[in-house]
Amino acid sequence: MRIKANIYISLKPSISDPQGLTIAQGLKQLGFKGIDSVRAGKYLELIIESHTIAQAENDINQMCEELLSNPIIEDFRFDLNSMG
Repeated sequence: MRIKANIYISLKPSISDPQGLTIAQGLKQLGFKGIDSVRAGKYLELIIESHTIAQAENDINQMCEELLSNPIIEDFRFDLNSMG
């Protein structure tokens, strides 16, 4: 079955985020006064072939741990959707 994975990668809360700070400053300069903080991250979509959702979950988890994220400074989460 084809499975779409939506993967969200973000810096851990204890890691400073200079990109997020720059975005927050830019939004404030544009007049958006209610900005408290911004954290920048990555979003990835993967479509994979897998026999089961459980196998796809294991594969995506391994991909994130080994390549897609840096587990020292980043957290990740994902959701899976069967495409038939």
